Amino acid sequence: MKFYVLASLILFSGSIYLAIRSSKNKQKQIEDSFWDKELRANSVRKKSLDKLAYVTIPLDKLPTSCVNDNSVINECLETLQSLSTQPIVNLTGMSNTDLKLEYGTANLTILSEYDQNYTVLVRTLQKWADELNRLSMTEEAVTVLEYALEIGSDISKTYYDLAAYYRKQGNPFKLEELVEKASHLNTIQKNVIVRTLKESYLYND
Repeated sequence: MKFYVLASLILFSGSIYLAIRSSKNKQKQIEDSFWDKELRANSVRKKSLDKLAYVTIPLDKLPTSCVNDNSVINECLETLQSLSTQPIVNLTGMSNTDLKLEYGTANLTILSEYDQNYTVLVRTLQKWADELNRLSMTEEAVTVLEYALEIGSDISKTYYDLAAYYRKQGNPFKLEELVEKASHLNTIQKNVIVRTLKESYLYND
């Protein structure tokens, strides 16, 4: 009996050792790959940014004049007006290393600014839509949210708000379209958004 217990302990310890060793080897491979990629990225020369997919804000097509005396909406509109004069690019899902590899190390700072402008934009659009919904201005809110989707927003509430609206309207085509858009997001939130849309909006009776 003691022999079997001892043998089991040895096998168990051996398994633990091999698992730890395998984990360390995989971690080292990941780290080596990262630093190799980073080294290559740091040697990439500055490239032209002319072909970036710059985002424009169609203020004339958004419900900018539907409310005049709301501080939240006025703040959002001021932000959008300011952003409309600045370069905006959706770089969601791209790391600094990816950006350097693609566009050169010298462009990293300016690209980070472009991406930050995009982040502020989609958050402002959601804030604006939330306030419009609070004021029962549903159609106007939907217009804002649909524009946010057009420019690739990955804010989950944007999807869920639109899904709730399309479901209420009995529009399965639009719901399917939402799932399709979400499935192409370049973000870690993609799977959660897609699953929630399917489980909470698309297939429920």
